[in-house]
Amino acid sequence: MTDLRIERVDGDAALVDWQSVHDAIIPTAVLTLAEVSERARRNRLSVAYLDDVLVGCFTVRPPAADASVATVIARVLPAHRGRGFGTRLYTHGLALARGLGAEVVETCVLESNPEGLRFALSQGFVETERYVLPGGTVPFIDLRLARGR
Repeated sequence: MTDLRIERVDGDAALVDWQSVHDAIIPTAVLTLAEVSERARRNRLSVAYLDDVLVGCFTVRPPAADASVATVIARVLPAHRGRGFGTRLYTHGLALARGLGAEVVETCVLESNPEGLRFALSQGFVETERYVLPGGTVPFIDLRLARGR
């Protein structure tokens, strides 16, 4: 089996790939390409491929200048789950967040994604909040990585 290749989003093709994974996993909050481009300016976005097949993406929201909290969100397309890709993406994103100065790590999962929630809980995250975006119907779940993890 060919190794998973993780690449930082750089260029339109990678932006479209990141967007397609995001929108498949978060269908209640689809993003325009302009919104993805804006996110790429303030966050670290990466995509993952097995050979030339897109399998997932991740986002790292760096800590603000006056804080030590970063957000790491790993997403794996349903057809590629259960093969360890989520763990590899999350580990890569966590290392990036720590390198950017994060002392506390959070994540966010859509309530309608039970696999994503189970994954986050298995990595040591604990739920901190549930909320519905304006105009939405499905809650998002914010989680924080337990101390020492």
